[in-house]
Amino acid sequence: MTTREHDYQLMVNALAEATRRRDAELGGAEQAYRDSAAQAAGELSRAETDATSADRWAGTAAAQVLDVDREAARLWDQLRRARGLRVRALGELPEPASIEALPRVALPRNPTDPLAGAAMTTGRESARTLLARAATRIDDTVRPSGRGRPLPGWALALLPMVGALTATLTALLAAGLVTFGGTSVWGGAVLRALGWATFVAAPSAGVPVAALAAHRWLRARLDIGGIGLTLLGGMVAATLLSLAFAAAH
Repeated sequence: MTTREHDYQLMVNALAEATRRRDAELGGAEQAYRDSAAQAAGELSRAETDATSADRWAGTAAAQVLDVDREAARLWDQLRRARGLRVRALGELPEPASIEALPRVALPRNPTDPLAGAAMTTGRESARTLLARAATRIDDTVRPSGRGRPLPGWALALLPMVGALTATLTALLAAGLVTFGGTSVWGGAVLRALGWATFVAAPSAGVPVAALAAHRWLRARLDIGGIGLTLLGGMVAATLLSLAFAAAH
């Protein structure tokens, strides 16, 4: 083989090696392009899914905000229309706190999750819990006692004793006023008159006590029968105490 032929053979080999390297690098580039395109497509799909979830979450959260606002407005209006409260002193419905004043927290992906409210309030109670508690308190303090349920049987049996005990305490107070007013103290006549008036009111003194206890602790109403039983116990106790007091004097 001549020198020219040897050089030609070397150039052909070099060209073949360069072609192989080019084909390998081109294949690697194409594979990298396909992998990058697949990864980008996956990232785009996940981003679209997250965007859809965020839109759905935002819609649900906005609906919950509207529900909370409507419930707060309803409770405020109910409180304003309650008897015994000064509407002018109560004022209008307060505006919600500014978003800048709220703590920055990570929002949950699912607003309907029961744990979402706790996460959004950073340890405080959720708005729905607070509104439900406010509605219960307004209903307990504002609603007329006639809307409660009837007293249970065991409570009816205690009403005469409640009336007797209250009448006894009231009669003892009246006796003290009459006795103290009979001394030479200044204003004794007024004290004696107040004592005798207290004696007159002693039999019925247990009715408001029983009604308040039934409403507050039993969530019930004191009907005509309960009032009668309370008055019966109060009248018996007041009569016995009045006779004892009259006999002593």
